Amino acid sequence: GIGAILGGTAGAIIGNRMDKQAAELEQIEGAQVEKVNEGEAIKVTFESGILFATNSSTLSSASRSSLDKFATSLQNNPDTDVEIYGHTDSSGSDAINNPLSERRAESVYSYLSSKGVSGLRMSYEGFGSKQPVADNSTVAGRAENRRVEVYILPNAKMIKEAQEQAN
Repeated sequence: GIGAILGGTAGAIIGNRMDKQAAELEQIEGAQVEKVNEGEAIKVTFESGILFATNSSTLSSASRSSLDKFATSLQNNPDTDVEIYGHTDSSGSDAINNPLSERRAESVYSYLSSKGVSGLRMSYEGFGSKQPVADNSTVAGRAENRRVEVYILPNAKMIKEAQEQAN
């Protein structure tokens, strides 16, 4: 889950830090960036078509420059936790989609880890086709549903510092 909302002054301090990182992330090609959790967290969505070939969990060479920039941003902002979620469309069976979504999330996790982002601050999970964001009956909708979402959340250290500054 993406954590509780702090709100108040501490939440505003965290929101300010997240705004700065979100602005940095918006420069990355293929990354859709939005603030979530009342602005206290960031959700970055990469369409699977950008990261992977069809039915593959191997990162495309084209995706690597985007993920390199993403890894740099994560390293520049170390007081965050990173949750990586893989999603598929509803084509094919759960027996194929569930492990595919998990492997795709794991591929992003492994790549970021290889670029120096600590595995201790990251986790990953696959959801198969269980959380669509668009209509699976259309080609465009299915493309939108094939995605990897990365949530950037304040870690305990950032929350503690924000609470201390707020008091």
